[in-house]
Amino acid sequence: MAVTIEEALKHVYENTTKKSLKILPIESVLGMVLAENIVASHNLPPYNNSAMDGYAVKVNGAGKLVKVTHTIFAGDDSKEVLECGFGIKIMTGAKIPYGTECIVPIEDVSFNSSNKSSQDTEVNIILPDNLEKNRHIRFCGEDIKSGDQLLSDGEKLHAHHITLLASQGISHVKVYKKPKIAIFASGNELKMHFENVTDYQLYNTNTPTFYSRALELGCEVDFIGTAHDSLEDIHIHIQSAMDSDLIITSGGVSVGDADFTKEAFGAFGCETFFDKIEIKPGKPTTFGRIGDTLVLNLPGNPLAAALNFELFGQSIILALSGNKSKYLKAIHTKIKSDYKLKFGRRTLVPGFFDGSSFEPYKKFAPGMISPLATSNSYIIIDENCGLLTKGSDVKIIPTRFSFSSETMLNLISCE
Repeated sequence: MAVTIEEALKHVYENTTKKSLKILPIESVLGMVLAENIVASHNLPPYNNSAMDGYAVKVNGAGKLVKVTHTIFAGDDSKEVLECGFGIKIMTGAKIPYGTECIVPIEDVSFNSSNKSSQDTEVNIILPDNLEKNRHIRFCGEDIKSGDQLLSDGEKLHAHHITLLASQGISHVKVYKKPKIAIFASGNELKMHFENVTDYQLYNTNTPTFYSRALELGCEVDFIGTAHDSLEDIHIHIQSAMDSDLIITSGGVSVGDADFTKEAFGAFGCETFFDKIEIKPGKPTTFGRIGDTLVLNLPGNPLAAALNFELFGQSIILALSGNKSKYLKAIHTKIKSDYKLKFGRRTLVPGFFDGSSFEPYKKFAPGMISPLATSNSYIIIDENCGLLTKGSDVKIIPTRFSFSSETMLNLISCE
């Protein structure tokens, strides 16, 4: 019996566990998922410092002439004390001297005519009238305070997360291992792109598609090959893939005379969680497990396979990765023009999201590949909806980037 999309996703998350851990230097963790909480060990800034190149002064010197006798540079361990009637020249990032009430930028002061040059060791400057206490001072801990939680278990690490880690002198962190994915297709008619084809054969487009998308989603990927339509050859490919976390196949999952994929996996004791989904295209999509290795069998038709990979394959990968935002998330937008379709089954419709509206692909079928190249998202239309009128609310799921949530959300449009 076919399951709903919601039931299928529930099976995915109930039967997929995150990977084990390893420790890596922060230079190697970009795009990986953090496996620990990170707490600040010290303040940032670690001391009060100047936000400008200027002069450390007291506010009661506003509009007055003050004497500057020395300069503090960033990195200096100065023990100077600022006294009334004096100013201290200071560079951006330098520790402010005791007694400082504000920093005046260099361009805001005037130089007394008796100075030979503004670069003299000792100069007299005239301060502006509008001095404000604490202005242009960066205070200790105003950015990060010791004890603050900076990052949490399950966050995917981006470049600016590495900034946080480096700011605390953290050199290594615990991360979840990348999911290991094995991919193969089956079909006597399939040839790889580096082989010659005859007029009764096709290039295998599914495997390169899955391979590339799995890499984009942060996986380690093995290409096992293309199996012939025989139990023996499919068995060989399954055996070669058994050291992976997830096996993804395409083709051979329908009810034709040459569809041996389900039977072949059954011989390995595959526990099947579902083998049909109430979805168009991609009804025969199958999900199961052999020991610790998950199995996702997708249809052979390229568009059907790619769309179901986006919905179910990506969900499995997110769950394996340890990402706390493991549930697909939709972007709410408007449909650009009227769209008609048949009632009866939830339908995946590819299209293009331009930032303000979604335009469904005009003409597509399960066996096509061109819609994949020009679409950047898709919608799932409810089985009871036969018409989406221009301006209707829809929920798009991106295919050119990952958009996910910490909670499972409703992805269906027109309910």
